[in-house]
Amino acid sequence: MKTMTGAKMVVQALKDQGVEVVFGYPGGAVLPIYDELFQQNDIRHILVRHEQGAVHAAEGYARSTGKIGVALVTSGPGATNAVTGLVDALMDSIPIIVLSGQVPTFMIGTDGFQEADTVGITRPCTKMNWLVKETERLSETIHQAFHVALSGRPGPVLVDIPKDVQFATGSYTPVQKARTAHYQPKVKGDIEAITRLVELMETAERPVFYTGGGVINSGKGASQLLCEFADATGFPVTSTLMGLGAYPASGKSWLGMLGMHGLYEANLAMHGCDLMINVGARFDDRITGRLADFSPKSTKVHIDIDPSSINKVIRVDVPIVGDVGHVLEDALKIWKARGRKVNKEGLAKWWKQIEEWKAVNCLAYENSASIIKPQFALQRLEALTKGMDRYITTEVGQHQMWAAQFLHFDAPNRWMTSGGLGTMGYGIPASVGVQIAHPEALVINVAGEASWLMNMQEMGTAMQFRAPVKQFILNNERLGMVRQWQELLHGERYSQSWSESLPDFVKLAEAFGCKGLRCSDPKDLDDAIMEMIRYDGPVIFDCLVEKHENCFPMIPSGKPHNEMLLSADASAFKSGAVLV
Repeated sequence: MKTMTGAKMVVQALKDQGVEVVFGYPGGAVLPIYDELFQQNDIRHILVRHEQGAVHAAEGYARSTGKIGVALVTSGPGATNAVTGLVDALMDSIPIIVLSGQVPTFMIGTDGFQEADTVGITRPCTKMNWLVKETERLSETIHQAFHVALSGRPGPVLVDIPKDVQFATGSYTPVQKARTAHYQPKVKGDIEAITRLVELMETAERPVFYTGGGVINSGKGASQLLCEFADATGFPVTSTLMGLGAYPASGKSWLGMLGMHGLYEANLAMHGCDLMINVGARFDDRITGRLADFSPKSTKVHIDIDPSSINKVIRVDVPIVGDVGHVLEDALKIWKARGRKVNKEGLAKWWKQIEEWKAVNCLAYENSASIIKPQFALQRLEALTKGMDRYITTEVGQHQMWAAQFLHFDAPNRWMTSGGLGTMGYGIPASVGVQIAHPEALVINVAGEASWLMNMQEMGTAMQFRAPVKQFILNNERLGMVRQWQELLHGERYSQSWSESLPDFVKLAEAFGCKGLRCSDPKDLDDAIMEMIRYDGPVIFDCLVEKHENCFPMIPSGKPHNEMLLSADASAFKSGAVLV
């Protein structure tokens, strides 16, 4: 074994794990590591402007590549600034590693300068975390962290490294000798349970595949298997916000997204199905609505690699613990071996019903010749970028839901958004992380002006590292989703939801040194979008949209799937009418 300093161990471990990019911000407690980064050329360091930005950038990198994202932060406020990103990654199962500096071991517990109990603070928001007090254990711990982050249900891990451990010397443990056998999640599903799933599929009259981010996390093979299975059976497919792209939006079985702002046909199919096949989703409350009325007459199958997710929210009839890709592969083999049987008569009636629901055209809106509707802006963005090598990130709010409704994804890993935590400020740094991973691709962050301002400093990162990210801001001068809920549920009392003193985004772009665009007329929108796309560098696009547009469909909080609000229903709902 080679002898080296702890700081050198960190860099060597990252190299051995195949890390190409680290997003970070230096400080006193990590200067030895930064010194080692300076003396090598294999790992690229991206200097963010805020540690929250480092973690979100690592998330964007991870989500768009399938690799582990890495962030490096200093002790105290550096580590606490990273917490939001850690929780975000935990909720959405994104594999990232945060390496944090710590005060020297002999100062731990003394309230030293920039000391925080990082391991204690981050224990609830990581899969696993470590405080490494001995240099001899440092390299092996980092290798274990990589293993834990990506194995089983992916997620964030943190390694806290005191400064004296970075200076001291010890023996380096190579990857192949690191102990990882103690954490080996089950990936193969129970064959009897999988066979039971196939039996249910053979007779179901109203089946539906309910898919989630687990399909994407399992890898492209899982998405391909899902497509093959859905197309071979003719079963309809819907998806959570995190699962968009796992089944192509152009596919013949696609129903669209389900949930609080999901499509009418997707939600009614979930409500009325007799067989629900949950593939890599966790029955999030934004999907289920009122639990007692969630898909009341269906037999429920749940495929998930995380055993703690099964029966946590919804009791299911057939639990299958295992990796989505492995389980789908086995299920497809068994289904083919048993004769590829489905209930053709039942399916025909089911699709006829679904087509009737589709005819409602739930995304319809009243367009305008004088003002840009946000839906129209995203329809044009979709039309003008369709077929391009395109990646989309979002902030959080109405614009996020409209993006999910109107932008279409035919492949996994093309859609990066904050689902479980709903983190405003996620989009800009995530877009930078995606662009660093895919320098030749078109990367667009769909934003609201309020969310965008939360981490706007990361435009400095984009400029420094020549990441030509496009910031497409739907500017309604409102906290749009908050304002919508206040209109519909709080008597139109708009408490603190109207933005004041917004910056001039074009001048702000110029201050950052990038290109600024503004558009307020629908007839100019296409040309402006094309100017944004063609510009060779970062762009801030201020798209002035209708201020009081609401996002529909909408399942009001605590209501079941069959009590959706469509745009025409809003006035009736505000007056207290019951919708069925």
